[in-house]
Amino acid sequence: MDSENMSGEVKMMLLNHAKTLRLHTGNLVNRSRLKKKCPCSPSEELQDCIQATLNEWFPTTKPPSEDFPDTLDCSIPQGTDAITPEEREELKVSAKLFLCESVQSSIRDAVEMACQTLAVSQLDSVIVAPPGPLEGDSQTLAQLQPAWEELEALVRSQRIAAIGTSDLDKDLLEQLYNWAQVKPSSNQVNLASCCVMPPDLTAFAKEFDIQLLTHNDPKELMSAATFQEAMQEGTQDLNVADWRLEWVLRYSIIVKSRGIIKAKGYLVSARKASP
Repeated sequence: MDSENMSGEVKMMLLNHAKTLRLHTGNLVNRSRLKKKCPCSPSEELQDCIQATLNEWFPTTKPPSEDFPDTLDCSIPQGTDAITPEEREELKVSAKLFLCESVQSSIRDAVEMACQTLAVSQLDSVIVAPPGPLEGDSQTLAQLQPAWEELEALVRSQRIAAIGTSDLDKDLLEQLYNWAQVKPSSNQVNLASCCVMPPDLTAFAKEFDIQLLTHNDPKELMSAATFQEAMQEGTQDLNVADWRLEWVLRYSIIVKSRGIIKAKGYLVSARKASP
């Protein structure tokens, strides 16, 4: 059997057997193949990264010597961003976690994977973007609470130093602030939806020392259809219809003294839907 057919067969068996897929794009700052195309949006960047990482990872994968694994860890060895203990003090490690499903264990899994991948014991800040409410509904405190409690537990266990929110208006931010044991340190506002920061939000944030940040992420970072398309392109058209995106964590590592981005990348988790 030639190597190409062998590779295709191994790929199919790996995907058929696996229940979970964990993917690390590596440092996008250094990866020249992504510099040729300048993605217009975070969604396009993520789609490009998933395709490119799968395209690079699968050809290097050999048949397992024993059983096929339940979890596929797709990462490119030379693309990792492990931080040495000597440089940790000089760097700020921030993350934004996009939850695609309301599963609380996703938060812990994502933070643990980020700490392991970057070789740190703690992330300096994590902003959470929970799954959006259904069309026509607005987000409520009750929807936010389970995710926030999980983040608070990670602050208490010193896995995260500071936690923040995304796209909360003044009323919801105030409700969360009053209820939460660990207070939000930041709130991201999408300037596409409001060109100027709302004055009531600005006043509340100033009074309670909450940093207001801006972002340009869409409400849904990646649709199910776009994720399947990226998987299909990355695996050369294998059947990937069962796979569902669980969460995406985007991290950045910034040199504190110079304010420059040393590394940036995505960690992605997907699972196979039960038949």
